[in-house]
Formats: sequence, C-alpha cells, structure tokens
Amino acid sequence: MRDGQGRVIDYLRLSVTDRCNLRCTYCMPPEGVEWLPHTQILSYEQILRLCRVFAGLGLHRIRLTGGEPLARKDLDQLVAGLKAISGIDHVAVTTNGTLLAEQLPVLRSAGLDTVNISLDTLDRAQFAAITRRDALEDTLTGLEAALAMPGLTVKLNCVPTADNADQWVPLAELARAQTLSVRFIELMPIGMGGGLPGIVEAELRARLEEALGPLHPCEGDPGGGPCRYFRPAGFTGRIGFISAMTHQFCSTCNRVRLTATGFLKTCLQYEKGVELRPLLDAGVGDEVLRAAMVQAIAEKPIQHHFGQGARQQDERHNMNQIGG
Repeated sequence: MRDGQGRVIDYLRLSVTDRCNLRCTYCMPPEGVEWLPHTQILSYEQILRLCRVFAGLGLHRIRLTGGEPLARKDLDQLVAGLKAISGIDHVAVTTNGTLLAEQLPVLRSAGLDTVNISLDTLDRAQFAAITRRDALEDTLTGLEAALAMPGLTVKLNCVPTADNADQWVPLAELARAQTLSVRFIELMPIGMGGGLPGIVEAELRARLEEALGPLHPCEGDPGGGPCRYFRPAGFTGRIGFISAMTHQFCSTCNRVRLTATGFLKTCLQYEKGVELRPLLDAGVGDEVLRAAMVQAIAEKPIQHHFGQGARQQDERHNMNQIGG
C-alpha cells in the first residue's frame, strides 16, 4: 500500500486501550484521568476484522500499544488471532513491563515476536518520580523474563530528559552483555509532553560516547523502522536513536495508527484520518472499510512540523489516548 507521497505503508500501531497503571509525566496527568467506557473500545473481533482488511492492503507488521496494552484482558487471544491472519508476519507489543512477567509465557505461545519495554531509569526513587508509581522492580522482573524467553526479540525504550540524565549510560550498559537493543527516543511534544524540555540526540550521543567510546553503525531491523543502530566496542547488544525532532524521518515513514476507539490516524502530529468504528457499527462490507482506509492513507500528511509552532489540525490528545 502506498500513500499519496509514494511511501510504502506496511506497519500498523494498534492501540487496544487508553488505560494504564502508571502515570508518566510526559504522557498523562497525575490524577483525574477519565477512561473511555468499554462500550467505546473496539472489541477483539472488530480489531481482527479491520486487521484482515489492512493485511489485504499490504500491512504486515502490527505493534500493540495503549495506554498499557497488558492491562486489557486476554491479550494473548488477540495476538493469536492476528498471527492467524494471512499476510501478518510480525506482531509486537510495547509495554511498561510491570505486568509482563506473568503474561509473557502465553503471549509468546500465541506467537508474539517482539516486546519493547519502556524504562527511563534504573533508580527506584527516580522511577517513582517519573511514573508516579513505585513499580521499578515489576518492570525489571518483566525485562528479565523477556530476555530469558527463547526466540523473543527484546528492546528497551528510554525517553531521555534532564530528569534522567544520570541514567543514560547505565541503561545503555544493559546492552553490553545481553542481546538487547536499548533505544533512546527524543521526547515528542504531544499532550503532556508538549510542555517539557527534551534532550536532543547530539547531547545524548556525546554523553554516551564519552562513557562508552565510539558508536559504530550497525544493521537495523528488518521492516525498516526509523531507529538508527550503533554498537560500541565490546557490546553484544545495540544502542539506537529514534530522533524525530532532530533527524526527521517523515520521508520514509511506513506507519499508521489505529486508536482504541477505531480512529485510523495517519500521522502522530495531526488529528487527521478516518473514523472506522461508525462503519463497523453500520454493518458495511469489507470493500467499504477498504475504501475508507485507502482514502485516509492517500491523504497521509507529508511531514510533521514539531518545533515550528501550533497549527489548526494538530493533535490535542494525550499519548495514552492515541497510542504511545
């Protein structure tokens, strides 16, 4: 499937819930969060139907997000259903890791290929300050379980800020002796993150090279994601940078998002796309769903304009509401 700019769109970020058991400062307010009622969230049956249509358009990689996706019951059943769809060859999940250790065996048995664990610090007090929950040990237990799971690809995602600057090197060191990709993701000015100062890749990279030595470029992931990977001397794993602010990769963007309510969102920055839930509720055929998807993807914006001021159609929801 190609969009109006000729970019191949083959990757779907699929939010299954807006709910989360943490309250990260750049994602959600500390309290007063109003969750969507269950009646507004797509059922697994609806998700699988939409994904069968997406697969027919050539989307073959799916990442489950939230909120916290593991907060939704029986996620392994959705994973199994997705892996049974002809054309879907990779299913991943992005999680804060707190619920992972218990659920990982059934998720892996269902066919889960990759897990990305969000972790910004190894310091318990700092973790509690960033996430507003004292749950570091649960996340580390989830990370340990993932690394011990045969055949599972494991990545760690860190958002570097001034608040966790002393943790950039310790987190990167986790990749020294383990087959782990530690990725640093520039803060996106969306929702709660819009008022926070981010750290640019150049500053982060200078700090890492000072501590670890030169970062040598190495192979990326199959599927062509935006992460650029490097390996310091003596490392088994890799260090990666996803730098949408300072190394814009819109020209090669291969993804769209589906929110938990069924909105097909074609760019993170914009409130642009199409509501698919009303079409499902109206009982339309797959050809109508397909046409709506094709039209929305054809109109996918050329690029974001983060850092250049607000515009009329900019996204105003928090990250948990649109799929982190």
